[in-house]
Amino acid sequence: MKPSLPSLGAARPLSRDKSDTLLLLLACLLVLAPQAANVPPWIACAVAALLLWRGWLTFHGHRLPPRRILLTLAALAMAGVYATFGTLLGRTAGVAMLALLLAFKLLEMHARRDLFVVLFLGFFLLLANFFHSQGMGIAVLTIVALVAMLTAQLSFHHAAKVPPLRARLRLAVRILTMAAPLALALFVLFPRIQGPLWRLPGDANAARSGLSDSMAPGNIAKLALSSDVAFHVRFFDPVPPHSLLYWRGVVLNHFDGRAWTRQAPEQERGATVQDTRDPVRYQVTLEPSSQRWLFALDLPQQAPRLPDGPARLTDDMQLVSGGAVDQRMRYDMTSVLHYVLQPALPPEERRADLQLPAGYDPQTMRLAAAWRGRFRDDAQRLAAVLAFFRNARPGFVYTLQPPLLGRNSVDDFLFGTRAGFCEHYASAFTVLARAMGIPARVVTGYQGGERNPVDGFLTVRQSDAHAWSEAWLAGKGWVRFDPTAAVAPDRIERSPLDTSPEEPILDGLIRIDTGRGSLAAWLRFRWDALNNGWNQWVLNYTPQRQKHLLRSLGFDNIDRSAMALLAMAAVILIVLATAVPLLKDRRPVDPLDALYRALCSRLARRGMPRRSHEGPRSYGDRLQASGALAEGMAGVRRFLEVYEMARYGATDAASRAAALRELQYLLNQIR
Repeated sequence: MKPSLPSLGAARPLSRDKSDTLLLLLACLLVLAPQAANVPPWIACAVAALLLWRGWLTFHGHRLPPRRILLTLAALAMAGVYATFGTLLGRTAGVAMLALLLAFKLLEMHARRDLFVVLFLGFFLLLANFFHSQGMGIAVLTIVALVAMLTAQLSFHHAAKVPPLRARLRLAVRILTMAAPLALALFVLFPRIQGPLWRLPGDANAARSGLSDSMAPGNIAKLALSSDVAFHVRFFDPVPPHSLLYWRGVVLNHFDGRAWTRQAPEQERGATVQDTRDPVRYQVTLEPSSQRWLFALDLPQQAPRLPDGPARLTDDMQLVSGGAVDQRMRYDMTSVLHYVLQPALPPEERRADLQLPAGYDPQTMRLAAAWRGRFRDDAQRLAAVLAFFRNARPGFVYTLQPPLLGRNSVDDFLFGTRAGFCEHYASAFTVLARAMGIPARVVTGYQGGERNPVDGFLTVRQSDAHAWSEAWLAGKGWVRFDPTAAVAPDRIERSPLDTSPEEPILDGLIRIDTGRGSLAAWLRFRWDALNNGWNQWVLNYTPQRQKHLLRSLGFDNIDRSAMALLAMAAVILIVLATAVPLLKDRRPVDPLDALYRALCSRLARRGMPRRSHEGPRSYGDRLQASGALAEGMAGVRRFLEVYEMARYGATDAASRAAALRELQYLLNQIR
């Protein structure tokens, strides 16, 4: 007869040690997952391999690896961290080491204290997740990971039978819910500190994002591939047309034959602005960029006041903050859409804005000379440049992936490739204008934006990065010219909301409509609105907003010490409000049981713990047989007999009181 095979339903369940360890591994995976995008790929792969190794050992019941192997691997990992970052200090290198340390510690859990080291490392790394991002998505993931860590901690706290997983999850959620009012009170009332607490000297060379103070072919095209948010705008007046949404950033005035840089001193505003019309009031919430540039609708009327002091409006109408923008910043602005900027140009500025390097782009110089001789008016000459971009055959192409250019980059673009992004067109237009004797410069910033119909905010992303030109005309001052509009007018005149793009999935087998009115757009707008609300009300809770809130509650001119006392008072009230109901719900402890537990605790400290299934008589018999309490056994035996009779026998109140007094006396005699 053939032996029957065991069915799948008869599979043996995991032991408690295995299930608890696998739950801890899952919690650590949730903690470490957000760091995968912030550490080098080899560290993410190493951490994943260590977690898989620990899971495999646990599932199959194998022993943990020897300590010498772990020490060797840990030393190699630390050497790799030093070789990658050049240091073991700083935010990024420190977090990478902690992630590796947590993964290695999971392979070295031999005692209960090792378990708590893993738990506390996990809790600390949860905070480290906010070093790189404080968005709502990472906050939700952190809450999920925190519940998982609390559930794992509760699992290891139970010495006897562990409650079901659902009960442990409910208790973890309850603990987190009870702590939420305390966290909210500390967030609202504790004195705010300007700037992040985790800025370390080792992070001085942290990565930057956004526009820089130079422009070369391909720079903005690479930036335009990013969908990261540059800033949000809330308009207090009607939103201008999309074709007028030019967000002024960095002004570049020096050309070396390939790249444009800024060499003009950042002097305070000295340029004259006349005939200002159509003012627009709005509020900008700028994302961190590690740059000094602020952005405003062209043309800003004044510099905003920032949390750390006023910004500066330079003579070429560029907004500059006092330091690098390392945290989210919000400021109010007023701009004018129509203006005359600097109707009179000083000679030294004219010379600077006519500068061109010698020996570059000979074909471009000859074309500019021909136009200069044919047209006598500067406006006509600039119109000829735009017509050239618009009507040339073969035509110019607007593309994010232009061909590479050689030494004479403008010649190669105008007479060779004729394919480029906005920086190619702005650079070529400015060079042609200067070659014709017209002062000109390049302005980089953003153009357009996407209005969210849910909250009404305008979202400007890195993909909206743009470059255009300004040329100086007599009687008109600096005039904006956007040669990109001559080649690709849709880029300037039409909002992305007016299109209905489709995103291919599975090599084009399925296409999802992401345009306006689609389900994907509906979900995206609501998620963006939630994220923006999180940024506005949580991440942008500045010291100024805190003081305004306290002032509205009746606390005028409150200093930091008074705010700290107010926060402590709120914490005490919340703790009392949380603890009192819990104390009321506690069942009163029987005095007899309290004395019995005290005796068992004393004996357990001497190496004679009571087993979970033992009653007083069985416990006493085992102690008597072991002979461990040769001197004090009589007192222990008498204690257990009195307790058993008073606890389980039929006694009146007087006998019970006498038993309590005798038990207390016997307990005091047992040392």
